[in-house]
Amino acid sequence: MPAPQPMNTATVKRSRWRAFLARHPVPVWALAAVLLLFAGAAAQRAMFVPAAALTQKHIDMAVRQSLEKDPLPSPYSRAYAAIRPSVVRVVGLDKDEDEMPKPGDDPRKHARSTGTGVVIIDNGTILTNLHVVVGSQRIRVTFADGHESDASMVGAQPENDLAVLRANSIPDDLQAATMRGTGDLVPGDEVVAVGFPFGIGPSTSGGVISGLKRSFRAPDGDRLTNLIQFDAAANPGNSGGPLVTMDGAVVGVVTAILNPGDQGTFIGIGFAVPIENAAAAAGLPPF
Repeated sequence: MPAPQPMNTATVKRSRWRAFLARHPVPVWALAAVLLLFAGAAAQRAMFVPAAALTQKHIDMAVRQSLEKDPLPSPYSRAYAAIRPSVVRVVGLDKDEDEMPKPGDDPRKHARSTGTGVVIIDNGTILTNLHVVVGSQRIRVTFADGHESDASMVGAQPENDLAVLRANSIPDDLQAATMRGTGDLVPGDEVVAVGFPFGIGPSTSGGVISGLKRSFRAPDGDRLTNLIQFDAAANPGNSGGPLVTMDGAVVGVVTAILNPGDQGTFIGIGFAVPIENAAAAAGLPPF
């Protein structure tokens, strides 16, 4: 009788597996679920990459890229944007003159004066220089939105060349300027002057505080004291306009420029009356 052929190992394992299934039947779907679980876990381990720790370097890089894409406006433009709604054009007219001077017109040619004012109370109260309106039979102001109105002088402070005007009519949502004291100003602080030089504007120029508590003798002989000296460009027509810090607050009213010659144009030295004096002219409480 021939000897039985020995079974190989693979055949034995399959036989045992069939015997196990015969004794313990397992649904096919359960086996498939187990296999899927193992496969999913393996795939998750293979795909998972730990997130890199966020460092200050990453934050700085993101901020820099954002600024390069959308640069911030300059401090001067932000200061101008803050004060612009409160800046007005002021024109002194003869009684029988109805036509407003055009930008660039020489006010002296028409026997008129052109300057600037700043709204300090939202009821239409405006600060300007006295020399802009003195002697005028009629005062006309133009607000930031183009609204025009006659105005009357309701107060004056000749020793500081200041006048307080009240507009007969005002635009909706008129915005008064923010004012701040000059006690913490120091030479080197940045400022902007906003106004209508030679009737052109509103125009803005930037510079710094050059000095404090300066004195100046006006062409008519009057002596002004306790002035702010600045080097932001100012010319005829800037008179009465605001001198503004980088946060948009008014610290002075542009009053005069110094030019040893007869040109009456800017050579780097301008003067402004501190806002404390200007506010007092309007009857406002001190800062």
